[in-house]
Amino acid sequence: MSHKTDAFAAMAKNMIENLKKRNMEGYYFENSADCVKAIVASIPQGSVISWGGSETIKESGLMDAVHNGSYELIDRSTAQNQEEARALYAKTVLADYYLMSSNAITIDGELINIDGNGNRVACLIQGPSHVIVVIGMNKVVTDVESGVARVRNIASPANAIRLGRKLPCAATGICHNCLSPECFCNQIVVTRRSGHAGRIKIYLVAEDLGY
Repeated sequence: MSHKTDAFAAMAKNMIENLKKRNMEGYYFENSADCVKAIVASIPQGSVISWGGSETIKESGLMDAVHNGSYELIDRSTAQNQEEARALYAKTVLADYYLMSSNAITIDGELINIDGNGNRVACLIQGPSHVIVVIGMNKVVTDVESGVARVRNIASPANAIRLGRKLPCAATGICHNCLSPECFCNQIVVTRRSGHAGRIKIYLVAEDLGY
């Protein structure tokens, strides 16, 4: 184990205790492969699974794992029009498991997310029976303010470029606090506690995942 991994392990141990105080479960893994194995083992076959847009879920291998498993998947990307997308979202709200990442997480166990349409944060807040959140240790911040700054100046510009959005942050690499028509920084949500014990499970991974 490297000194960096040792530090991550110590930090994660503290974070897991803080998550417990906030009615959320926390787990720590040194690599994505072990993390994905643990997640798949925890989801019963036949479960209804959906997810929010997340590069972390793709990079970790979790998306491939659920597609190769015996589950009923609700994939919004298959919608042919707005009406179909709306119908699929209605099913997503009642899914057994919802997979996502978080734009940032504080050492104290608070989740910070900035969303465009709000479907991802809506499902985090309420709806699916279980929410699985995979987070690389690169997204750990000291406090909520640092988390919002991280999302605006690291995650959002990268996502704007990935999605081909004509936004100031895509051109400069930093947030301009814009109100542009294509802006996707519309909802800022801080999850400081879960109202339902065990519903939200945080899987911390000692890797750089997502933005």
